[in-house]
Parts: sequence; structure tokens; C-alpha cells
Amino acid sequence: MSTGPTKIFQGSSPMSAPCIAVIEGEGAAPEAMRPTVELLSNLAPDINWSFPPVGKTGTEKYGSVFPPEAREMIDEADATFFGATSGPSGVALAYLRWGRQTFANVRPARWLPGCATPLAHPEGTDFVIVRENLEDLYVGCEGDLEQLEALEMMSLTARKPVAKMGPGKFALKVITREESERIVRFSFDLACRRKQAGKRGRVTCSSKYNMLPQTDGLFRQVAEEIAAEYPDIEFETYIVDDFARRMVAEPQALDVVVLPNLYGDILSDLAAGLIGGLGLAPSGCYGEDFAYFESVHGAAPDIEGRNVINPTATILSGVMMLEYLGRFEEAAHVDQAVTQVYRRGRNLTPDQGGQASTAEFCKAVSRFL
Repeated sequence: MSTGPTKIFQGSSPMSAPCIAVIEGEGAAPEAMRPTVELLSNLAPDINWSFPPVGKTGTEKYGSVFPPEAREMIDEADATFFGATSGPSGVALAYLRWGRQTFANVRPARWLPGCATPLAHPEGTDFVIVRENLEDLYVGCEGDLEQLEALEMMSLTARKPVAKMGPGKFALKVITREESERIVRFSFDLACRRKQAGKRGRVTCSSKYNMLPQTDGLFRQVAEEIAAEYPDIEFETYIVDDFARRMVAEPQALDVVVLPNLYGDILSDLAAGLIGGLGLAPSGCYGEDFAYFESVHGAAPDIEGRNVINPTATILSGVMMLEYLGRFEEAAHVDQAVTQVYRRGRNLTPDQGGQASTAEFCKAVSRFL
């Protein structure tokens, strides 16, 4: 899949005997994670796996959902493989994201022949959403409107003090130049790498800069400034609602899409819908010297214990992880094996119109390795 720019790799040559910390998560996530780890272990037996005591395990062993022992194991590993969470493992996820400053959330959207998609012509859909992962509305700063009274802030649209608009709440949106520059440059580096691999070499930036000229306008401005440093990469920018339409109408025109946090979160789920669903959508979260990998979908507690969760997103997140570790040959083998399973149309899980269990799908992938 070749999704991570070279600068965030730990090395271009294969890392010998890497250690991967595994956090299985809750709900149905462990049912996808366990056979995926087995599959990767069989392919690359030199990989060392550690299992930090997080969530229920941490509570039972250390009396904490995220004890220091778990954090130490994560910090000592070369990468972290995370299952989805709907419970106590979320504490560890917060550490992986904000504690380790994984600022770039990379979410590929590539259609595989054989995947059930709502698109009439999905061929050639192969783009990557790069979501800023740390700020925007996700700074988590909310409160009562009356708290803004001392600031005497005026609504440009309501034409009255915000604090006087009535009983209600506010949320703070934060866009900084530093984080915008970091995520945009990451996206252009990724576009360069994809262009070397035969992709288009284009960066599309989107935000709601017409209504939010100070915050989203800054994000767009930074993108335009950095685009000038990459003359060999095409650049375009759209208002986010127009971009949402374009993403559905012409997904094949996209290559690398860079978005502020909230829009990236929402539109990457839409992108997953285009290629066949959240069960197909992998992701990697990259920092300057750390990365973790997880499927985009949630913990799916409604199907827990049924062994029918689609493991594709987890397996392809594993592909991204292998690439991050410099294990490109193994990554390519797994990626091609998944492609073969979908192309043959057998052993597909129920979300893709098949009747295979999670374990049966993984066994089918293993047969092509």
C-alpha cells in the first residue's frame, strides 16, 4: 500500500526482530486481531510480540486500566497494533495519540476488485486521507455560553454577543500554524512517495474556509504556502462541502487528501463507504518517532462473539505497520493475498455478501502467502 512517507520510517531496510505491542481492544475487535497476529507471525516469525496489560487485564493484574507497566511496554516496542475500543482500553488509545503526539492519521481508501461497493464504477479508486490528529475541535474544550461573557465575543452572523444568544454550550476550535505546517508537509511528502510508486502526485486540501476564515482559512493558507515548495506535486483546494460531493462523484481523481481533524474523521468514514465499508478501512497514526496502527471501524459490540467481523481492515493496518518497520516484502505479500481473496470472491464475510467467518477469511488469506 506504501502509505507512509519515508521520513517517518524507522529505516528503509527491514528492521531485524522488531517488537510490536498488541492491544486487542474490546467488543469484536479481538476476534479480528488474534488471527491477524497469527497470520503475521507465520509470515514473519522473527517478530516479537508483547501484550501490554490494558483494560480488563490491567485491572485484574495491577488494579489499573493503564498501569505504568503497560506504558513501558508500549514505549519499548517498535510499533503498536491496536484493536478497536468501546471501553477501558480507550485510556491507552489516548496515550498513543496525544501522549505520543501521533499527529498524522493516515487512512487509505482503495477499492479491491470483488468488494461490495455502492459505486457503479469504482475502478481506479485509490486515495489516502491524511487527517490532522491532535487539534481542531478535538482539543476537548467546551463549556457554558455564559463563560464567554467576559470576552465580549460577538457573533458575526447573529450580530449579538455570543454569551447573550441564550442558555447553551460552546466548543473551541483550535487550528495552529505549527500543526498545520506539520500535517501539510507530511501530506506532500506522502504524495511524493506515491508519485514515485506510479500514483498521480496530487494533494487536495479541504476545509470550511469560507465560513471560518480565521481557523480553516489558516489551514488553507498554510497548505498554499507549502505547496509552493513542491512544484512537482499538483495542488488543489476546495470548500469541504463541495469536496464531499467531488469525493463521491470522482474518487479516481484523488490521490492524497489533507484535512483538519473533524473533517478528516467524518470524510474518511465516507471514503470507507465508497470502497465497501468500514470493515475494509485500515489506518496508521504517525508521530515523529512513534506510530500505531488500527482499523478505522469501532469495536462492533453488536457482533461480539459471533466470529463474523471482517478482519480486512485489521490485516491491512498490519500491512501499513510492516511498511513502517521497513518490512516491505512481507507487507506486499499480505496485501496481494488479501487482494486475491477478494478477486476470487470466496470466503468473504457477511458484510461483503459472503458467509465466511472471520477465521475462515484469515485462513483464505494465509493460503495465498
